[in-house]
Amino acid sequence: MRDITVKLGKRSYPIKIGNGILVEAGAHISRLNLGSNGIIITNPRIKRLYGAILKKSLAKKGIGAHILTVPDSESSKSYKVFSGLINKIAKLDKGRKPFIVAFGGGVIGDLAGFVAAAYRRGVSLVQIPTTLVAQVDSSIGGKVAIDLPVAKNLVGAFYQPRIVISDISLLKTLPEREIKCGLSEIIKYSIINSRAFFDFLSRNIASLKRLEKRNLKHVVRKCCLIKSKVVSADEKDVKGVRAALNYGHTIGHAIEAASGYIGTYNHGEAIAIGMIAAAIISNKMGMLSKKELTEIKNIIARTKLPTRAKGFKSPKILAALCHDKKFTHGINRFVLPVRIGRIRVVENVPKKLVAEVIREIAA
Repeated sequence: MRDITVKLGKRSYPIKIGNGILVEAGAHISRLNLGSNGIIITNPRIKRLYGAILKKSLAKKGIGAHILTVPDSESSKSYKVFSGLINKIAKLDKGRKPFIVAFGGGVIGDLAGFVAAAYRRGVSLVQIPTTLVAQVDSSIGGKVAIDLPVAKNLVGAFYQPRIVISDISLLKTLPEREIKCGLSEIIKYSIINSRAFFDFLSRNIASLKRLEKRNLKHVVRKCCLIKSKVVSADEKDVKGVRAALNYGHTIGHAIEAASGYIGTYNHGEAIAIGMIAAAIISNKMGMLSKKELTEIKNIIARTKLPTRAKGFKSPKILAALCHDKKFTHGINRFVLPVRIGRIRVVENVPKKLVAEVIREIAA
């Protein structure tokens, strides 16, 4: 498949998508002249399944690599884990400036990316995403961060990778829950960008859950194209273009924070609930039709994603919402669908309405 390029001038980089391309990672990375001291940050499961393949690929091109592991959990995006990694990397440095390989899902990408941004005031970053969420979304665009107890991603930076290498064959070892998590982000892209893409997903949800290769390649590439264009137009989220990518994330992130990041709902599940909540707000504000609200609810339900935040008290979600970094000067900011394929960024949504909808989805 042809590469997709995130066009950012001197910081432009390719996204390579293919089946079985992990063995080619060393060749792609060596062309970038990042040095011979690679630090791979991953989790124990990915190390066990694919660590040797990646190290062998790098070694063929004269690149040495150390593998550092962290737990496969949102809790790894903490200052404690971050500082532990920095100290380990400093011991491995020995005067040879390293580059960082983020080899895992969204948690690894965010954490390893922030390590790369901070160590030595910035070292080169390679993203090799291994989950569907990371391949279609989080590995692209340069948002890297760790969490604070009050909210997700409050400490972070914009730090672009030098390359993204997405091998869809790695997805075959994903648990079903992680596949559905990725489908949640894919549904998001269709709602914010394309009615035709939404209809394609509606017809093919079952085959995508089975990771049917042809449709999977299509949706990964489609999402990467959408995000690359958005990021190229608004790298640091200052023009309002990139805000579209936050559809479902405002209330979704609040649900994650309210759970204490202990996995009650993973990222994709929380975003699914957040998309429904935003669609309900839009409908109640007279923007989104009841028919299209029902379509959004139905595709999420058919994917077997949660449609309500069961077991949560709405005040806890509301409290977490107050720390959302997308809010400014005490004014809230929501991405709301006005129809499938088109969104609007709306500020100062009545707090009474937001509270009403959160009570509804937490019921």
